[in-house]
Order: sequence, then C-alpha cells, then structure tokens
Amino acid sequence: MKLQNLLICIMLLALVACTSKETTTEEAEDATTTETEAEDKSKRPSPPASTTADINGVNVTLDYSSPSVKGREIWGDLVAYDKVWRTGANEANVFTTDGNVLINGMELPQGQYSLFTIPSENNWVVIFNKVAEQWGAYDYDPAEDALRVEVTPEETAEMQETLKFDISNDGTLIFHWENKSFTFNIEPANAG
Repeated sequence: MKLQNLLICIMLLALVACTSKETTTEEAEDATTTETEAEDKSKRPSPPASTTADINGVNVTLDYSSPSVKGREIWGDLVAYDKVWRTGANEANVFTTDGNVLINGMELPQGQYSLFTIPSENNWVVIFNKVAEQWGAYDYDPAEDALRVEVTPEETAEMQETLKFDISNDGTLIFHWENKSFTFNIEPANAG
C-alpha cells in the first residue's frame, strides 16, 4: 500500500510540474503549428508573406511570417528589447539577392540570408545571417553574421495590425508593425 501511495504522489508531482511550465508567447505559437499546418502554411496564426523588387537589375526577395498585434503589448513585452528577434514569427525571415548589394552602403554578397533584428528603444540592429534556413532565432549564431547595420525606428501615426515588409523598386525596404517602422536602403554593389 505504501508503494502504491508513493507512486500516486510521484505521478501527481509530475503532473503539476508539467502543467506549471511557463512558455513564452512565441513558444506557444510555435507549438500550435501542426504537421497539417506545416504543409499549408497559410493556415498558421502568423501566415507567410513575401515582398520582392527588381532594383536596377538585381532581384531581391524577403520571405517572412506575419504575426498580428491582437491587442497585445508588442515593444518591450512580446518583442523583448536588446535580444535577437526573428522579426516576425515561425521560421526566420529569408532575404535573397541574386546579385551583390549594398545595404545602407555596406556590401552584402549575392545569396540567401536569414534576417534578424535586435530591437531597442532608440536604435535597432538589422542582421543578415549566413544560415538562411532556421526556425526562429533559437539557433542563431552571431559567428555566422554576414552583415549588421543600424537603423532608427520611427513611431507611426498609422496602426499596422499585421507585421509587414515592403521592398520598393527604388531600393527602400520598409518594416511596419503596430506603431513602429524602420527603413534601409538596398542598391546594386556595382551601381555608379
């Protein structure tokens, strides 16, 4: 009887330990992705999106997932300041260029990169990482960074419910989510 009571106590403790585990919002959203959703990514809570442009003969594309605000406090809460962020949801963003480009005047070779940011209250760091295919920022390795540039976020009057990137043919990449926006410039490295 004592052994049976001991086993019941152990099982109850294990159950309490499992149910009290805290998860972040991103981890919870990641956990909701089922195999079916992986096959049809458009059914995810943060569906895939893409923006592309031909910038003076160089094709540039950014593939990302687009979370919604959903009434949540974003900056400094859902998105922590001073930590690497996937700058969206699900897989890391994939930035692809079929030619060498300058990002705010700094060279980035042709290829595919994951795009991360490190948000802060005043300045953000945009990171182009050589490991293009990775989930979120969980395995992010700064040793694999190809380029880092600083940008200054701006408060916007217009509320953007779903995270959005846009690349214009003049080479301006715009990020906008909630009431924050930033831009950086992309141009062919051989221009001029």
